[in-house]
This record gives sequence, structure tokens and C-alpha cells, in this order.
Amino acid sequence: MTSAIPDAELRRIHESFSGFHRRQADRVVAFPGGFAALDDRYVHSRGNNHLVVDGATDPEALPARAEELLGHLAHRLVFVVDDEVAAASRGPLERAGYSHTATYLMRHTGPVPAHGGARQVGLEELRAPATEAWHRFAPGVSDEEVHQLVERRRARLGAADDVRFLASYTEDGEVASWVDLYLDPAVGIARIEDLVTAEAHLGRGHAGRVLDTALHLAAEAGCDLRFLSANKEKWPHRWYGRKGFVVVDTVHTFERG
Repeated sequence: MTSAIPDAELRRIHESFSGFHRRQADRVVAFPGGFAALDDRYVHSRGNNHLVVDGATDPEALPARAEELLGHLAHRLVFVVDDEVAAASRGPLERAGYSHTATYLMRHTGPVPAHGGARQVGLEELRAPATEAWHRFAPGVSDEEVHQLVERRRARLGAADDVRFLASYTEDGEVASWVDLYLDPAVGIARIEDLVTAEAHLGRGHAGRVLDTALHLAAEAGCDLRFLSANKEKWPHRWYGRKGFVVVDTVHTFERG
């Protein structure tokens, strides 16, 4: 169920969503109603090469716009923030071969948990477990593609004023679960993304520990608005709901290739 929030708070989330993509991009190309976020270092990463439509635009022009700006890539990905713009764009994009999915934007409204015991880590600590996880999530993907999907975390260091990678460890010192925390204390917003648990350590509470730690640190940093994104069709959004998150909006994703 979607929970209504004040328009001003929803605008803050939308601005943070767009800013996240702008700030981590190697280059940004603006067009009426949106922008392309691009990074040639990670051509296999949809998360680093895509269009974001966050304003009024010409829906009929979007397929050609995507070809113009993403034509050097094997994929096409377009995020559309506004529901009405997405509805108007769906026909032109689907006729051009795109499929549509929806991503929930979920705000944390529950009580701030105690620190979960996860700790801040660097890129080196996450490289091996993240590589293993990507091979599990995307079987058949080449080693080069996985390498880029793992290494793109470097670009995300620029996605917020304060970026922290958090991990929960087993008693034997293995990374069991990890998450990205993006803090912008000046505007009071924290974004939590890419929570992953290693397959060998599923069901042992590690995901809850890293999420609790991220929420605790975000509140400690003065971020009153804490949110994340979750695929509408997959189960994690229900788990986030049990952890105090509510759906406040939907971002529409159109993808081809």
C-alpha cells in the first residue's frame, strides 16, 4: 500500500533520486525534461548509463532520445519519475521494444533502531563477496561485466556528501551482508541501497544488522528523511515493510536489451 506524504517531502525524495544519478555520473547530458547519466568506464552497468526523466517531456521523442544518447551501449534504460509522464511514455517505448517494470520508493517511518553492529568497510573488503553475489544474481554474465558491476561502487563515492559502505561479519571474519549508505545531512536525507547477503549466510540476521546500522547512522547524522528503492515484483519490499518502511511513490523503468 502506498502511504501519502506531504508534497514537499516527496519533492525532496525526487530531488535526491535525480541527484544520486547525476552526482555519480562521469558525464551528464541534459534534454527537455531529463538527462542522460553516462560513464564509459562501466559500459555494462545499466545503473551508470541510462536516462532519467524527472520533468515534462515529449513522450513520443523518448525512443529516439534514448537511441541518440545510449546508442553506443548494448542496453537501453529509461527511468521515469512522474506517473502521468510514465503513462504517456509507455506506448511509444513499448512499441520501440521496451519492457516496463516499477520500482517502489520506500520511506522509513518506524522507530530508529539501535546500532546493528555492522561496521564501515572499504571497497577492498567488498570486492570478493560482491563478485560472488553478482555471479549468483546474473549467471552467464561475463567476468568483464561482473568486474564492472563490482567496481562501479567507486563512482558511487561521489553520489552523496557522505558515502559509507557497511558490512556485517561472521564470527569467523567473513563478510556476510553489506549495504550502501548515502548521507546528505545538509538537506536531511539518507538513501540506503544495494543490501545484499552472501548466499552462505542467508537467514542468519545479517541483513537486519546492516539495515539497522544504516538507519541508526542516518538518524545520528541528522537525516530525518530516510528512504530506499525496491523492485515492486520482488519479495524484499515486503521485508522492508516489516522493518518500518512504507511505499511513498513509484519510479517507472523502461528497459530494452
